[in-house]
Amino acid sequence: MSSEGETAKHPNLVSQDSSAETIRNPSQALVVGKSPINRVVVSKIVERSGLRPISESPDMAAKTLRSLVLGVIVLDGGADNKDCDNLMSGIETLRRASGKSLPPVILLSTKTGTPESLGLSSVIDAVVAKPITPERLQPVIDRLISR
Repeated sequence: MSSEGETAKHPNLVSQDSSAETIRNPSQALVVGKSPINRVVVSKIVERSGLRPISESPDMAAKTLRSLVLGVIVLDGGADNKDCDNLMSGIETLRRASGKSLPPVILLSTKTGTPESLGLSSVIDAVVAKPITPERLQPVIDRLISR
């Protein structure tokens, strides 16, 4: 491969002049949740917005956060909105490094309200109440990726 910043195995892998290899592809979305079924449902909705979903459990998502530059992150908070709490500091670091509060973060919640009214981390940009439907989630994804 002759393109600068690409390797034969990983076409979008940026390895030149960087201490950590990072795949830069803002058309990807990280979908995180404990429930594989919920991740599949959310991934299908993410695809409707033209993004390529990467589905991970909360335990596996930390590594993915360090290796990819994402278009959006969708977190399934579980019953108490705390299933993905271990990822918040990593997301906050990513957003600080971007200088623009990117990537945007959506929390799928059993409660309705704003991130502030629910006492959520400052890295959450939007809350979408469950049950998750394309009519509820897709407009939020579209709005956040277009800003």
